[in-house]
Amino acid sequence: MGDRFQVIVDLDADDGDSEPLARRVREWLVAEGVVLGERTPCVPGQALGHPPGPHWERAVTDDWDFPPSDGLAVHTRRTGFTSGADMPGAALCPWCAASVALDDAASWPTFSTAMQTWHDTGAAAVVCPACAAEVPVQDWTWDEAPLALGHLGFEFWNWPDLTDAFRARVAAFLDGHRTAYLWGKL
Repeated sequence: MGDRFQVIVDLDADDGDSEPLARRVREWLVAEGVVLGERTPCVPGQALGHPPGPHWERAVTDDWDFPPSDGLAVHTRRTGFTSGADMPGAALCPWCAASVALDDAASWPTFSTAMQTWHDTGAAAVVCPACAAEVPVQDWTWDEAPLALGHLGFEFWNWPDLTDAFRARVAAFLDGHRTAYLWGKL
């Protein structure tokens, strides 16, 4: 059966603003009754998370058979979020929209090394072979299997589908930052 997750990732938060932004969103979610304020062992793979609140249904589509069985994990450090699927077939340049195939011997190692450098240091870039722009690795997008690199992520485990409106409301608390939405199953 497996565990299902959905993540809203703030693509623009950094080390300095991830905690205050996480607090703002968390306080709103608690005030709305979407999650509870206390943390319990309710998230797979994490020590603690926020269990669903009495009004969890405010976050999800009406196409559900069961309430959420697990909670919300809030990540506030550099994290590579993935859908859990195979690696993407191509990276897409945000400047020129060129597609860079990742199945050749040079491209994937370049991106993989940049992702590890970003995780370790907070900064890394990959030069687009089409437009020659030096693009921060966290700004690239991906086909087939979504990836997102960010300092802030809201990971909902075993919840019905989050609505577009709910995801937009979360984004509104993030000072106009770009967000990515990923989902997957383990």
